[in-house]
Amino acid sequence: MMMGLEEGTVLSNGVHIPWIGLDSCSINHPKTVETGVLAAIEAGYRAIDTAASYQNERGIGNALSQSGIDRKHLFITAKLNSTSHGYNNTLAAFNESRKKLGVDYIDLYMIQWPVRGELEETWRALEILYNRGEVRAIGVCNFEESDLKLIMRRSQLKPHVNQMEYHPLKPQKQLIHFCQQNQIQVQARNPYARGELFQKKVLLDIAEKHGKTPAQIAMKWGLQNGIPVVPAFSSIHEMRENMEMVSFLLPIEDMVNLHFLTNSRMAGPNTGHYFCE
Repeated sequence: MMMGLEEGTVLSNGVHIPWIGLDSCSINHPKTVETGVLAAIEAGYRAIDTAASYQNERGIGNALSQSGIDRKHLFITAKLNSTSHGYNNTLAAFNESRKKLGVDYIDLYMIQWPVRGELEETWRALEILYNRGEVRAIGVCNFEESDLKLIMRRSQLKPHVNQMEYHPLKPQKQLIHFCQQNQIQVQARNPYARGELFQKKVLLDIAEKHGKTPAQIAMKWGLQNGIPVVPAFSSIHEMRENMEMVSFLLPIEDMVNLHFLTNSRMAGPNTGHYFCE
């Protein structure tokens, strides 16, 4: 089922998105950002995920320019801050992010959190950016079914991606089904449930059986369900371990056992404030 890292999976508009990306929300010191992103690229990452609220776009831009990797081989995700909603504000915020990142275009531009009352105008701005070719895909983060329906009701384009919390403790089956029915690719943030998964004996036993780390198994569960993941910045060793998970396959019995870990709580606050793993 899995394709190679370079191909990734395919969005509804034909754009390829890598299976594994780097969530940069936990790094914002300029030097740490540059060294961390360069280390991730060296480890094999080609997808870098940032947001205006992370306050690290300039550092990421510096790292990208130093990496020596052809721009067409990188997949850069940026996100609109919740304080920048509205048509004109969105266009201005996008231009500021692109300038800081030092790129001619952004691969995926997303609304980080739904700000009700301004969603339609904000989404209209994203459609303009897409139609101009300034972004290759547009999406949303942390959107529930009702939020998606709101912007889809009057929009020309459906979101290409919904980035949301997704892991064995929060599989969100109904929302996943809605996204699949509407050709919206789900992307998993917080694939480790902020470390809570690492306390589950089922996960630990599966990891020991296969000689993998608990983090690898947690991430593989999402990948094997066809969901790209964006684990948070970690050590160089852990980032390299993440790259090994594309070719490894979990047996069906392990997938089922992990599936039954599910419960109904979120691992972080659903309050409009993006949080890291």
